[in-house]
Amino acid sequence: MIRHSQDPYTLVAQEDRCAPRAKLAIPGQLRASGGRAFQTVIHDLSMSGFSAAALNRMHEGQLCWLTLPGLESLQAQVVWWENSMVGCAFSELLGSIVHDNILARYTSEGAAYRPY
Repeated sequence: MIRHSQDPYTLVAQEDRCAPRAKLAIPGQLRASGGRAFQTVIHDLSMSGFSAAALNRMHEGQLCWLTLPGLESLQAQVVWWENSMVGCAFSELLGSIVHDNILARYTSEGAAYRPY
């Protein structure tokens, strides 16, 4: 469901996704507000958000923090949860240099994390 808002960041994070998403597999940690951090795999990433594995139910609007290897925790808000996958919008857009460095690190041949 797309919500109508005057906030341009909220519009960016909606389903139309004006920021391209890169498919990848990155190990990380995700922590919901009031909960404990758990290991996850980030399946796609853009400057505005990400999707990741989340076995436990997460609720729309819930704050969470994503920690990627070598980076500080990034605050995000849950947009959706379905079939053990969660989609989140970053509270602040990911910087283009940080985004590009993550993509370079995890999309080059052999560098992607593969849990299988």
